Amino acid sequence: MSQQVYAGIDLDENGGLTHLGRIVLDAWVFGILPETETCTGWSHAQMQNLYEEVYIAWEPFAHLPSRLPPELSAKHEKLYGQAITIAKRKGWSAELDEDD
Repeated sequence: MSQQVYAGIDLDENGGLTHLGRIVLDAWVFGILPETETCTGWSHAQMQNLYEEVYIAWEPFAHLPSRLPPELSAKHEKLYGQAITIAKRKGWSAELDEDD
Protein backbone atom coordinates (compact mmCIF):
# COMPACT_ATOMS: atom_id res chain seq x y z
CA MET A 1 0.00 0.00 0.00
CA SER A 2 1.49 3.33 -1.02
CA GLN A 3 1.43 6.37 1.18
CA GLN A 4 -0.91 9.13 0.05
CA VAL A 5 0.60 12.57 -0.29
CA TYR A 6 -0.91 16.00 -0.75
CA ALA A 7 -0.91 17.23 -4.35
CA GLY A 8 -0.08 20.78 -3.28
CA ILE A 9 -2.31 23.82 -3.05
CA ASP A 10 -1.61 24.79 -6.66
CA LEU A 11 -2.94 21.39 -7.84
CA ASP A 12 -5.66 21.02 -5.19
CA GLU A 13 -9.31 20.81 -6.15
CA ASN A 14 -11.39 23.98 -6.16
CA GLY A 15 -8.37 26.27 -6.32
CA GLY A 16 -7.27 25.15 -2.88
CA LEU A 17 -10.64 25.64 -1.21
CA THR A 18 -10.51 22.20 0.37
CA HIS A 19 -9.77 21.24 3.96
CA LEU A 20 -6.07 20.77 3.24
CA GLY A 21 -5.86 23.81 0.98
CA ARG A 22 -7.31 26.02 3.68
CA ILE A 23 -4.70 24.75 6.13
CA VAL A 24 -2.00 25.89 3.69
CA LEU A 25 -3.72 29.25 3.13
CA ASP A 26 -3.97 29.82 6.87
CA ALA A 27 -0.32 28.82 7.34
CA TRP A 28 0.54 31.55 4.83
CA VAL A 29 -1.68 34.06 6.64
CA PHE A 30 0.07 33.44 9.95
CA GLY A 31 3.56 33.23 8.47
CA ILE A 32 3.97 29.60 9.49
CA LEU A 33 4.96 28.83 5.91
CA PRO A 34 6.27 31.12 3.19
CA GLU A 35 3.79 31.68 0.36
CA THR A 36 6.17 29.83 -1.94
CA GLU A 37 5.62 26.57 0.01
CA THR A 38 2.75 24.71 -1.67
CA CYS A 39 3.15 21.52 0.43
CA THR A 40 3.40 19.41 -2.72
CA GLY A 41 4.21 15.83 -1.77
CA TRP A 42 3.63 16.33 1.94
CA SER A 43 2.60 13.24 3.88
CA HIS A 44 -0.49 12.93 6.04
CA ALA A 45 1.71 13.32 9.14
CA GLN A 46 3.25 16.54 7.81
CA MET A 47 -0.17 17.98 7.00
CA GLN A 48 -1.45 16.97 10.45
CA ASN A 49 1.49 18.76 12.10
CA LEU A 50 0.79 21.85 9.99
CA TYR A 51 -2.89 21.70 10.94
CA GLU A 52 -1.94 21.67 14.62
CA GLU A 53 0.30 24.73 14.18
CA VAL A 54 -2.43 26.58 12.30
CA TYR A 55 -5.02 25.63 14.94
CA ILE A 56 -2.82 27.11 17.67
CA ALA A 57 -2.27 30.28 15.62
CA TRP A 58 -6.05 30.76 15.27
CA GLU A 59 -6.81 30.26 18.99
CA PRO A 60 -6.19 33.89 20.12
CA PHE A 61 -8.74 34.99 17.50
CA ALA A 62 -11.40 32.38 18.37
CA HIS A 63 -10.86 30.91 14.88
CA LEU A 64 -12.76 33.87 13.39
CA PRO A 65 -11.32 35.97 10.55
CA SER A 66 -13.33 38.94 11.85
CA ARG A 67 -11.16 38.96 14.98
CA LEU A 68 -7.85 39.13 13.15
CA PRO A 69 -5.80 42.31 13.60
CA PRO A 70 -5.71 44.59 10.53
CA GLU A 71 -2.45 43.29 9.03
CA LEU A 72 -3.52 39.63 9.30
CA SER A 73 -7.04 40.46 8.17
CA ALA A 74 -5.69 42.12 5.02
CA LYS A 75 -3.45 39.14 4.30
CA HIS A 76 -6.34 36.72 4.89
CA GLU A 77 -8.61 38.70 2.58
CA LYS A 78 -5.93 38.84 -0.15
CA LEU A 79 -5.02 35.13 -0.04
CA TYR A 80 -8.58 33.85 0.21
CA GLY A 81 -9.73 36.33 -2.45
CA GLN A 82 -7.10 34.96 -4.84
CA ALA A 83 -8.09 31.37 -4.02
CA ILE A 84 -11.78 32.12 -4.60
CA THR A 85 -11.03 33.78 -7.95
CA ILE A 86 -9.01 30.75 -9.08
CA ALA A 87 -11.67 28.35 -7.83
CA LYS A 88 -14.46 30.19 -9.65
CA ARG A 89 -12.43 30.05 -12.87
CA LYS A 90 -12.27 26.29 -12.39
CA GLY A 91 -16.04 26.04 -11.96
CA TRP A 92 -16.32 26.11 -8.16
CA SER A 93 -19.50 27.57 -6.71
CA ALA A 94 -20.12 28.64 -3.13
CA GLU A 95 -23.78 27.65 -3.46
CA LEU A 96 -24.80 24.72 -1.30
CA ASP A 97 -26.53 21.81 -2.96
CA GLU A 98 -28.98 19.32 -1.53
CA ASP A 99 -26.21 17.22 0.04
CA ASP A 100 -24.65 20.12 1.99
